[in-house]
Amino acid sequence: MRTGAASGHVGYFHEAFLYDSDEELLAVAVPFLLDGLAAGEPTAVNLDEPNAELVRRALPAGADVTFLPVGDLYARPSVALRVYRELLASYMAEGAAQIRVVGELPPVLLGATWDWWARYESAINHAYDDFPLWSICAYDRRSTPARVLADVARTHPRVARPDGGHVTADLYTDPMSYLTEPRPAPLDPVQRTAPLVELVDPTPARARAEVRAADNGLLPPDSADGLVIAVSEVVSNALRHGEPPVRMRLWRTPDRIVVTVHDRGPGPKDPYAGLLPVGDGSDGGLGLWISHQSCDHVTHHRDASGFTIRLTAGNPHFPV
Repeated sequence: MRTGAASGHVGYFHEAFLYDSDEELLAVAVPFLLDGLAAGEPTAVNLDEPNAELVRRALPAGADVTFLPVGDLYARPSVALRVYRELLASYMAEGAAQIRVVGELPPVLLGATWDWWARYESAINHAYDDFPLWSICAYDRRSTPARVLADVARTHPRVARPDGGHVTADLYTDPMSYLTEPRPAPLDPVQRTAPLVELVDPTPARARAEVRAADNGLLPPDSADGLVIAVSEVVSNALRHGEPPVRMRLWRTPDRIVVTVHDRGPGPKDPYAGLLPVGDGSDGGLGLWISHQSCDHVTHHRDASGFTIRLTAGNPHFPV
């Protein structure tokens, strides 16, 4: 039996919480966690270290709250989805009627790579809906950019308030609509310069060779291999499922390699493409899934000229 504001709810109870002070964060997080413990529910915290320590000190000694490691979990949205689903499934296997998590994204993810984390916040309304999860996603209004807060309002069906209230979000947008909107990510500054490589209708083998040549030891081996595979898959998708011409551009900087692949088609039909595992991959979803697993940032963009995917390996966190 579920408890608290989620009592009687079936599936994922997904809330945003915007706070203006450490005291407001604790006013929501601590009672939420203690109520879960009192009900015998698995209870977890996934905050960055300063906030995790605030909560840890505010809890009673010996409180059986799990503090999850932030760094590895938020390496990529696809990683977070897989790890969370495995964790939630393990709690359900142990008989959990409800699972409580309070978490927040590390501040660095609210900048240049926010677009795929916004997609994550929307997609999990579907991806976690087969679990009795109640999560509170915390965002510090003092440091969170306005464009991020605007997306938060549209990706969370409910809002937790510092006074203990829980209300329906006025601006919430269903993932099937939100994920198909044209929402261009910030342009990487390197894209304003001439590309190192520019190819039209390249074979996947040629695309792989150009990435290998451009890398030349810049990236760690695993990262370089991942980018080679991702570029090969995305080029194959564009040739097979897109509309010609297929244009591949590549830029190299001291800390990253950026590749774009553009065709005149509309892109994949599946709004969850790249974030969730695919079936038969008939419309190119498998290649997008692979790219999200192996690159440090992936963007999708549709406009009147067609569909563009941008792949970044290395440091994707440029100023915006």
